[in-house]
Amino acid sequence: MMRATTSPAAPTMTTPFALTCTAVIAAALIAFAGTASAGVKTIELPPDGAELRPSTLPGYEKARAQCVACHSAEYMQYQPPTAARPYWENMVKRMKGVFNAPLDDADIPDIVDYLVKTYGNEQPKK
Repeated sequence: MMRATTSPAAPTMTTPFALTCTAVIAAALIAFAGTASAGVKTIELPPDGAELRPSTLPGYEKARAQCVACHSAEYMQYQPPTAARPYWENMVKRMKGVFNAPLDDADIPDIVDYLVKTYGNEQPKK
């Protein structure tokens, strides 16, 4: 003859632990809901101390319109001056692919040309 076994009853929501968990979750949801409905927040960024180096290359205006909309021009200045064209091309494609920079694929060669000739290893020798 087989004997039936019973398992302990599942904890109910009336145990002190369950009530505490429920209270913590409820408080977290209320706090999150309060921040989600707080509306649009605005921030004021400090002025950018660096500007792109001016150039007559078509990529200059495109870089002014696209690159510095997301980050400082200092970013370009901190790149190695020995950086070759493939480095800059990969960097621009990374900005588009990884960081979702709003770049038109047709503009990338002009931007890369500007960057490598202004900040990279194709700069005029001084």
